[in-house]
This record gives sequence, structure tokens and C-alpha cells, in this order.
Amino acid sequence: MKAAVLRGFNEPLKLEDVALQDPQAHEVLVKIVATGICHSDLSVIEGKFLPMLPVVLGHEAAGIVESVGSGVTQVAKGDHVILSFIPACGFCGYCSTGRPQLCQEGMQRVMMGAMADGTSRLSVKGESVFHFLGLSSFAEYAVVHEAAAIKIPDDMPLDKACLIGCGVMTGVGAAINTAGVKPATTVAVIGCGGVGLNAIQGSALAGARTIVAVDVLDNKLEMAKRFGATHTVNAKKENALDRIQAYTEGLGADYSFEVIGHPDTVALAFDALRPGGLCVVVGVAPLDAQFIVTPMALMQEKAMKGCIYGSARPRVDMPHFIELYRSGRLKLDELISRTYKLEQINEAFDALREGTVARSVIQLAA
Repeated sequence: MKAAVLRGFNEPLKLEDVALQDPQAHEVLVKIVATGICHSDLSVIEGKFLPMLPVVLGHEAAGIVESVGSGVTQVAKGDHVILSFIPACGFCGYCSTGRPQLCQEGMQRVMMGAMADGTSRLSVKGESVFHFLGLSSFAEYAVVHEAAAIKIPDDMPLDKACLIGCGVMTGVGAAINTAGVKPATTVAVIGCGGVGLNAIQGSALAGARTIVAVDVLDNKLEMAKRFGATHTVNAKKENALDRIQAYTEGLGADYSFEVIGHPDTVALAFDALRPGGLCVVVGVAPLDAQFIVTPMALMQEKAMKGCIYGSARPRVDMPHFIELYRSGRLKLDELISRTYKLEQINEAFDALREGTVARSVIQLAA
């Protein structure tokens, strides 16, 4: 198959002929129809995270099951699926108490760059190639654990469904699942890329009355209004903290979301809270990043919470999001800025570096 391989940090991806082994026990072969370009992939390319090389990136995808290995019960050949990058085991304490996003077995599977048995299904001329987050969707096909394949209705457009696999699940989930935004509350979202836009529309779905969107690019702020922002702040032109407070009765926001992954914006999101508010850190910062919280702020009962994958319950949330989309309540079409072919993948990443609004999608099949 053709796949985009990363062989060195800060280098273009290389389209190569990659051998893909058949799925083993509890594994599924998926024909990738569409896959989104996510900033997390760019962070790997830029060396901010250090997976093993060479690696096939890509983790926001949807496709069609081509074949299954032994013991697979959750999907069958021909099923349309969204891929989930946390293949929860379903039985551990976290899974059993409704928090599959924290499944340690599933996380261990994907962080080692291999399948559950510790080996890779990818190779180039006999050289082993690592998997990324257990998916590696910048390719014509992917072998994934069956728990990573979430069945969806066959009539759901897969170029839209793929966005639910990461950006939508993370952003909307951060608002609805992680924060539990309540109706008639105030929200500040720091960073209006693909995930930030979804944190905005998740807050709107939850009934927030005031949603302040903060970014440094006017085109992203304009898009934020379409997704439910009631006010926008260009942090290059205005004091973001002052404006957030002005738009929230002078007290600050009930909820804030940091969706960039930088210590300064994490600090801003926390400072933007009113007493008793909750800050949810969604952005993925470099491993050595730090910021300071003063004890006095904690005495005001301000709280901070981490977020992985929008606290997703993939088999519950992903089909629900599809129903929200079908009813016109969840915007997916508006998230797509441009569609590319696999051989244009480096152009898609260039667009992301330049500040493309929302998502670029790689279309691999009809």
C-alpha cells in the first residue's frame, strides 16, 4: 500500500510503498477513506513529542472494514467505522466505571508504537515501521485493534465522520464530558483551531449563554462566531484577560478551555476564571512545559482539570455525535477547509502551519 512515512523530525513525509501484514487475533484491517490533519501529528513532525522512527502518522480517520482477525466480535467485514486512538479494554477499573479514556491497557498498547503483541504490522523492504497511536491512518489501509474500530451507520459520509475521531471528540467532549458545562454559564476558549472550535460548539450545545473566543488570527475568530462564540478577542490587539472579564460581568468565566498547549495560555485560561470556576487544559504542551498557580487563587476555589480525548466514551459518544450532526445541531461540514489527496499531504501540513482555519482532510477513497 501507499503510506506517508516520517523518517526524520522537521522533514517532509515521504510517500512510500509499505507492506502491511494481515490482522492478527482481535485486529481489524480497515480501508482508510478519509483522515484529518491534526496539530498533534504536526507536533510529532516538529519533534515536540518523540515517537520512534520511522513511523506512519495519522490518527483522525474513518473507513471500511476489509477483513478481521480471529476472535473479533465488535465489527465485521463491510462495516463503516470511525477509528479511536484509545482502544479501551472494556474490563479494567476505568472502563468498568465509565472512564474508558483512562484505560491504561489501551494507552499502553498505543504508546509503544506497536500492536498489542509488541510487534508492528508495517514494514518497508523488511525494515519495521512504527504505528502512531495504534492507527497510522496516513495510509491506504490500517491494521488496528478491534476496540479502536467504532461502528457507525453506513450512510454517514466518512469524510465528515473522520473528524469525530479526534478534533470533534476532543473539543466537544471537553465541554460536555470533561467540564460538564451547565446551561446559562459563561465560557472562555483560548485557541480557535479545529479543537477549539469544537470546544466552542460543545459549550453552545450545553447551553452556555456567553462564550468568549480568544485567538491571534482574525479568520479563526470569525469562524468561532459560526460555531457559537458570542464574543471574540484578538490577543495580539487587546488584553485578553481584561476583555474576558468585561464580557463575563467583571468576574471571569465559569469555565475556561486552553486548546493550544503553551504555558502562557494555560496561565491565561486559569486567570480568566471567576471564583469557583473550572479550567480544562485540552492543548498538549511539550513534556518539560511548566506554569505557576498561586495558592491564593486556589483559595477562591478555582480548579484545573486535565483532558484526554474529551473524556470520550467512543461507543456511546461517537454514534451520538453522528445523530447530532444529522439533526443539524453539530457542525462538521463547516470544519473542513480543504480536501487533499495523499500525495499532497505535505501541502496540507504547510497549510496547517500557516494558520488554516479548522481542518484539512486527506481523501483516500470514495
